Amino acid sequence: MSASAALMAAAEGGIIGDGRTGANLALAVGAFGLAIGRLALARAGRRISTGKARAGGLAAIVVGTAGTVLAVLHLATTSGGPGTGNGLVGAVVAVPLGLGAVLLGRRALTRCRRAARIA
Repeated sequence: MSASAALMAAAEGGIIGDGRTGANLALAVGAFGLAIGRLALARAGRRISTGKARAGGLAAIVVGTAGTVLAVLHLATTSGGPGTGNGLVGAVVAVPLGLGAVLLGRRALTRCRRAARIA
């Protein structure tokens, strides 16, 4: 199974179970990206060893983008409206989580670059 086919199947909820699976997956990935971004931002605030913060910032951007893509795919492929059990509301909540992870990762990278310029 190709990567794009796996993403589509996960977004539709067709791999494991009901229609909420894709939204729950997008929520989990977005929340994980948000946690990674927060840790990277905390590491970037320190003056010593910003290398791990740089890697964490990049990881937060990648994971946040993946969560946002999964949520948007789920929104595009779901049928029905909110309250039908298809996970539409979960996917709507997952989009800002993924975007927040991208923004935190970007902010951590900016702080790392600023600290490297000063040192």
